[in-house]
Amino acid sequence: MSPLPDTNEFTIPSYSRKRRWLILVAVMLAFLPVVLDMTILHIAVPSLTLALQASTTQVLWIIDIYSLLMAGLLVPMGTLADRIGYRKLLLTGLAVFGLASIVAAFSTTPTMLIGGRILLAFGASMIMPCVLGIIRLTFEDPGERAIALGLWGTVGSAGAAVGPLVGGALLEHFWWGSVFLINIPVVVLICPAIAYALPRSQRGKLGDWHLNQALMLIVGIVALVFAVKSGFSGKQSLWVALSAAIFGVVALTFFVKSQRRAVNPMLDLSLLTRRPIVVGIAMAVVTSGALAGVELTIAQELQFVLDKSPLQAGFFMLPIMVAAGVGGPIAGFLSNRFGLRRVASLSLITAAASLAALAQFDFHHHREIISALLVALGLALSIGLTASSIAIMGAVEAEKGGSGGALEAMGYELGAGLGITFFGVALSAVYASAMVVPAGIAPELADAARHSIGDTYVIAKQLSSASAASLIIAGKQAFSSAHAVLLTSAAALIAMLATAVFMALKNNNQP
Repeated sequence: MSPLPDTNEFTIPSYSRKRRWLILVAVMLAFLPVVLDMTILHIAVPSLTLALQASTTQVLWIIDIYSLLMAGLLVPMGTLADRIGYRKLLLTGLAVFGLASIVAAFSTTPTMLIGGRILLAFGASMIMPCVLGIIRLTFEDPGERAIALGLWGTVGSAGAAVGPLVGGALLEHFWWGSVFLINIPVVVLICPAIAYALPRSQRGKLGDWHLNQALMLIVGIVALVFAVKSGFSGKQSLWVALSAAIFGVVALTFFVKSQRRAVNPMLDLSLLTRRPIVVGIAMAVVTSGALAGVELTIAQELQFVLDKSPLQAGFFMLPIMVAAGVGGPIAGFLSNRFGLRRVASLSLITAAASLAALAQFDFHHHREIISALLVALGLALSIGLTASSIAIMGAVEAEKGGSGGALEAMGYELGAGLGITFFGVALSAVYASAMVVPAGIAPELADAARHSIGDTYVIAKQLSSASAASLIIAGKQAFSSAHAVLLTSAAALIAMLATAVFMALKNNNQP
């Protein structure tokens, strides 16, 4: 297996059919630990909340700092991959990801865990654009590329779905830090396979990569996301949120101006003028945000309200996992057969209908109906996410595959981070309004118990057995009410997206 020559002139390599699918398997394996880490923590939230005595705000930062920081890092890392080569950056990212997993696993405070998640974001942001860039570079035929992206989508959707089950199995026997340590053997096994299977990627002088411009982009995106997060949560003053928003807008404005002046810009902004790319990013943001928020909400419902163990909760969500595993290849086949517009719109409508129906059922009962709805939801969202990949990667040139992949991945991560934030804030607000604290509990404890169901359980430990039981019952009733409101809201949002996608892709010529 001879490596590609290291040259400054970009050419599209030609691979045999067997070699193309071997490369696809290699990059899907590289993507596996990243996608597992996106959701495996959700099932561990109740355990780590109690173990680290983390506040509601700290729990939200632990969960979504990973996605929100990645949203700022992905585009600079994607353009860097186009310049230094996918193989080199991919292996570096896997090494950083493995080290960060050790830091997170052995964290002793919420702050240390947040720091570990930040380091995980740096490693993952190097991996994700490389994976999509390699797929775009390897598969020139649109039909083959749709199938390849469908298989990649299987790893993404099924990996995200299997995360809670793996996490539940680990928490059944080990402490919460084990959900991070699972990454170590995966990375150790994958790195040699990547080094063997992937050729040394060619690169071309497609533009300059300046650290100051990359930092400007990262700071701008993170500042805007922080402004949105703090503004909606109410944890910061209006002045702090407004200042962060202004700072983010200024930083991004300077970045855009620097790119327009540059002869060879770091990021080709013309990509954002292509309708399929914009539609794909919008689909990625909304569907991944809804999926992350809904999964987090259901995981808490199962453990806090239905008193299921982490492993039992993981098995309860198994239908989503199985359906998501087959959704990717189906999306590739259907897109080739019926067209991207129909497949994307119908998958989103199906997901919206499934969420709306789930909101109407009590999870204590109707297990068969709920399982069927979870299957429909997992299948629809998996097809929708794969359709967004087909839209974006089909509209970008091979030599800009890393940049296109970064924009797509940014949509996923930004959506997941904002979805968790919005769902978390909305859940707390609805929970607080629905929570009726039993009489006889001190006012300061009653106020603390209204913040979240996790806080309710923490406060219950400080009370007598009778008062604790009454408080937990009230908390369960309040959470079930909040749960129904959130699922209905997510359904409405995805239904609106389906309509917008159908209209936007009216003249789309992609398969």
